[in-house]
Formats: sequence, C-alpha cells, structure tokens
Amino acid sequence: QVQLVESGGGSVQPGGSLTLSCTISGSAYSTLAWFRQPVGKDREGVAAFYPGDDTKYYADAVTGRFTISQDVAKNQIFLQMRSLKPEDTGVYYCAAGDRVASWHLSRPTSFRYWGQGTQVTVSS
Repeated sequence: QVQLVESGGGSVQPGGSLTLSCTISGSAYSTLAWFRQPVGKDREGVAAFYPGDDTKYYADAVTGRFTISQDVAKNQIFLQMRSLKPEDTGVYYCAAGDRVASWHLSRPTSFRYWGQGTQVTVSS
C-alpha cells in the first residue's frame, strides 16, 4: 500500500512561481507523477519519472517551466512551477504506480495510488 500527501498549493499571480511537495509512504511503486485537473475538465498528466532514472517526462504545456524532482532521503517528490499562467490553475495530484510504459504516463488510469490533491490558482 502506498499513501501520498500533497502540500504547497496556493494562489499566485501570472508569472509567479510555486513548488508543490508530495510525501510518500510505502515502497510498492515504480513510477511517480504529477497530474492536474482544471475545473470542469479531465485530469491530465503534467510530469513523471521512474525513481532511479534521470529521464523526466513533461507535458508540452509545461515543458521548460515545470521541473519534477525527488528527495529520496525524505521520501518526497516535488513539482517546481515557474512562469505560471492562468491556464495552470487546477487541483494538482501526485500519483504512484507500477512500471508504466512511457507512452502511457499521461493517462490517469495507469496509476494506482493518488494523493488528495492541492489547489493551485493563478490569477491577477
């Protein structure tokens, strides 16, 4: 069993920065990711990686602005977000799962474990 708890959401003006954290308990996972869900829209993949692998995967909409990282000692992953835009607004979730093929990383159904989500609002 894996449990995930997100923190760090909040309100920020366009162009600002925010860092989300996700604390993970348990070890039965091989893939970690961040997703987001705008109001009235489907959940979408933002960033993902395989622990122990340097390769990171990003959605086109956030490439160059968001960075996913991990602190192994603290069992945490992070999502550093900069140059935020109003369209980045939504509930952000961290997710964990078994080994997910790279072409399936953006699919919520590929992940078994989810946090409760944290709200990010980008508005002037």
